[in-house]
Amino acid sequence: MPKYYQPEIETMPYDELRALQNERLVKQVRHVWDNVPYYRKKMEEKGVTPEDIQGVDDLYKLPFLCKDDLREAYPYGLKGAPLSDCVRIHSTSGTTGKRVVAFYTQHDIDLWDDCCARALVAAGATKEDVCHIAYGFGLFTGGAGLNGGSHKVGCLTLPMSSGNTDRQLQFMTDLGSTILCCTPSYAAYLAESIHEQGLRDQIKLKAGIFGAEAWSEDMRHDIENKLGIKAYDIYGLTETSGPGVAFECSEQTGMHINEDHFIAEIIDPDTGEVLPEGSKGELVFTAITKEAFPLLRYRTRDICILSRKKCTCGRTHIKMSKPMGRSDDMLIIRGINVFPSQIETVLLQQGYPANYQIIVDRVNNSDTFEVMVEMNPEMFSDSLAKIASAEKKLVDALKAMLGIAAKVKLVAPKTITRSEGKAVRVIDKRKI
Repeated sequence: MPKYYQPEIETMPYDELRALQNERLVKQVRHVWDNVPYYRKKMEEKGVTPEDIQGVDDLYKLPFLCKDDLREAYPYGLKGAPLSDCVRIHSTSGTTGKRVVAFYTQHDIDLWDDCCARALVAAGATKEDVCHIAYGFGLFTGGAGLNGGSHKVGCLTLPMSSGNTDRQLQFMTDLGSTILCCTPSYAAYLAESIHEQGLRDQIKLKAGIFGAEAWSEDMRHDIENKLGIKAYDIYGLTETSGPGVAFECSEQTGMHINEDHFIAEIIDPDTGEVLPEGSKGELVFTAITKEAFPLLRYRTRDICILSRKKCTCGRTHIKMSKPMGRSDDMLIIRGINVFPSQIETVLLQQGYPANYQIIVDRVNNSDTFEVMVEMNPEMFSDSLAKIASAEKKLVDALKAMLGIAAKVKLVAPKTITRSEGKAVRVIDKRKI
């Protein structure tokens, strides 16, 4: 049996799992105290020492971390291992030019690969399968995570990355891909392309692992019907390693969290109070095995519910629901994190007033992304050619900041509706 596959961990009785978490948490808190001065200062400000943390029941005593902390500590302030022991970084897109940079030791990568391997096994993968990975590679964690997990399972791994759809379909048909890993929107696009090219009978896919962006149950069923597969959800954050923090099993009633590596809490997003199981609130993660980037009580801003209801698959690890929204203003568009503040930064740098509106929709299972921007009064009399040139310049500047293309439409001054309260910056028409 492959080394990564640990049914004794995934089916561990709750009391044994809690004992394991207690042991690892105590060790991790000491590791962070000794190696991460930024977090040690936050503990000292709260009057907490490692001796105060004897197990999971004491977790509430620790201070939270949020994305602002990660930006403030950029690039090395939250690193928990010597740089000489770190072998890789991954990164998110930056909101104002500053990115979140996560570090990995080889041990961290090995454990991350294990988590992704579990997700693949839960979707039915074996060493007999051909795993087709069409997540992006590079600083984005999607491709690297599933690539490592596929290797652990022993699949023939196709590290395709995203794009170049004709090549995707060629390899999918010629090499007999059986497991597809990508964003749900790209899976939907591949399904349409397969039908348009009359390749449905040549496709051998049996399952797909889709994540990195929000998707509805309707979209799941549409992909399953068009590709003849079972579609599984997967969850992760760059800050906590990447995909594989949680994953769906065959029951598909939530995603099992790898609790031997991550402790999950649900809190009231306004007060920070820890809520009981079954409550809807903000998801918080503590990484208890990571060496290089060991975040404690990281606020994900994702709203969901945790449940330890018995699962027919036999796994005992707690489940998280599909995220139901955000407690901040972040959007996930085509798998990319987008903050309105990023767009505002670009507009101000380009000399525009901060009067704009973001319109997101989903057409044919693909996200559309438009930014309406008010012109300066002096621009309003410009020729159509000048306005088109200005729009192109903004398109380029936004893509450089966000890492994703947006359609830009310059509109007349005072066109965008004002609000007496909080400005309505985002209109999200997607059905999630």
